[in-house]
Formats: sequence, structure tokens, C-alpha cells
Amino acid sequence: MQAILRTANLVLLVLFPLAWFAPLMRAGLLPLFGLDEISVISGLQSLWGSDVFLALLVTVFALFAPYLKTIGLALLHFGLLSRRLLPILSWMGKLAMADIFLIALYIVVAKGVGIGKVETAWGLYLFTGCILASIVISALTPKVEQAEFPDHGAAQ
Repeated sequence: MQAILRTANLVLLVLFPLAWFAPLMRAGLLPLFGLDEISVISGLQSLWGSDVFLALLVTVFALFAPYLKTIGLALLHFGLLSRRLLPILSWMGKLAMADIFLIALYIVVAKGVGIGKVETAWGLYLFTGCILASIVISALTPKVEQAEFPDHGAAQ
């Protein structure tokens, strides 16, 4: 089971950057015009031009928190990081889920206004799946390590 968690976590190191560039949604002002694809990266580029503080927060929640958590879990899985840091890694994953909520909220608001058209794209599902997989891996890691190495947690 630990090998499965290790592998799944390492896969996330590849999938997260892909999800950042994948289209989260397609948005357009009027249905007659083409829809622009919006990704995490293109959204951040727009934010940096208009609201630096919000861009910084979204960068931390959407990029740094989930990726640092994934790196931390990889280090933990390979015995290079103490299990005592697992609660911090878990907390980072919860922060990362906040941006999924914000994206969903923006889609609902944009659809409610009725001026433009917003469609969800495959990247939103990929990004959400990465965050959820990271949360599951984080939740299972202490249980699996405790079951496979009962003295491992006490030694660190």
C-alpha cells in the first residue's frame, strides 16, 4: 500500500503543473463571439496586472501550497522527512482546496449575471482531482506508515 501512495504522490508532481496550464473554463462576453480559455496560469497573469495582493494569495493557494505539500509527502514517503510534519502538510492541502471553491464561485456568479457565457473545461476537473488525490494520499499516509512500520512513528 505504501508503494501505491508513493507512486500516486509522484504522479501528482507531474499532474499539478499540467493542471495549472490546462483550461479551467471557457469564458466570453457574448455567445456570438468565441470563448477564451482560462487556466490557472492565465488567470494569475491577469491578476498580477490588476490586483497584486489577490494574485499573491491565489499563487500561494493554487501553486505553492499543493506542490509543496506533494513534495513534502514524497520526502516523507522516502524517509527523508519526519512524520511530525504530517499535520502541517495536511493543513497545506486544505489551503489548496480553497481555490477550487473560489473558481466554482466565480463560475456561478458569472453564469448568474447572464451577460457572458462561461463553460467549465477539462482542466477544472484535472485540477480538482489533483487536489482531492493529494488530500486522500495525505490522509492515508499516517495510517499506512503506522500499519507497516509500527515503531517508525515513535522513532521520529
